[in-house]
Amino acid sequence: MNVKHTFKIFSVLAILLITVFAVQTALAASLVVGGKGFTEQLLLAEITGQYLTAKGYTVELKTGMGTSLVREALENKQVDLYWEYTGTAFLNFHKNKFANQPADEIYAAVKAKDAKIGIVWLNPSAANNTYALAVRQADAEAKGLRSLEDLAAKSNAGEELTFGCNIEFYKRDDGLKPLQKAYGFEFPRSDVKRMETGLVYKALKDGDVDVGLVFATDGRIPAFDFVVLKDTKNYFPAYAITPTVREETLEANPGLADHLNKLSAIFDDATMSALNAEVDVEKKSVTEVAQNFLKAKGLL
Repeated sequence: MNVKHTFKIFSVLAILLITVFAVQTALAASLVVGGKGFTEQLLLAEITGQYLTAKGYTVELKTGMGTSLVREALENKQVDLYWEYTGTAFLNFHKNKFANQPADEIYAAVKAKDAKIGIVWLNPSAANNTYALAVRQADAEAKGLRSLEDLAAKSNAGEELTFGCNIEFYKRDDGLKPLQKAYGFEFPRSDVKRMETGLVYKALKDGDVDVGLVFATDGRIPAFDFVVLKDTKNYFPAYAITPTVREETLEANPGLADHLNKLSAIFDDATMSALNAEVDVEKKSVTEVAQNFLKAKGLL
């Protein structure tokens, strides 16, 4: 075998090795980001997709799924990552019973459980999309309402306050009755107005009820100038918004966890509420809101 022929063989091998490396790198940098079908989840997926694209990944979004479907997609390797709520995994996926466990305990429980099946919970954000009770800002100031304990004290002192909630919360075992028991007060039956979830916000805004059941990161809270009453007794379970990722995906992309944790660190209740409001109240597109947010944070 002459030198020239040997050189050609080595050249071909080198090209093959480079090609294989390039293909492996491309595959490693290709990510499928999942998401559920409501505004907050669409925003989280879009923000994640735009941010990771800017970091050099090829990203495909698969959104609009229900909770069970997106979880199954993660387990079945149809998506690489999505943002989940700690309370959802704790109660729905793993069938635990909530007994006033603090947020960090709920997070630790789902993290440990899912680690056994190759799903990694990264750092939880400070955004907690749990049930909450809210009042109008003017009433919060005039009546000194800042917590559920304040609400209980006012009710027990004879303050007449009407409460709006959905039918599910009124009936469920961890709903209104045990909440009242935990805080030691009770809305008179005639003062509880049951309605669809979305109508509660309008009823509270229009003054048809004095207290309303809300979700803590809903965009209508800041848009309608509501005040969320602090749950000082930790009655409601934590639903911390957290990136969940397949372990294989993290192993193939060593820098991915840091990128996602960086995003997680910038979300809190006020931030998510404001972002949700831009879409639901101001009618901006999810794409526009995500892009503007990332630019404002210096991440694009």
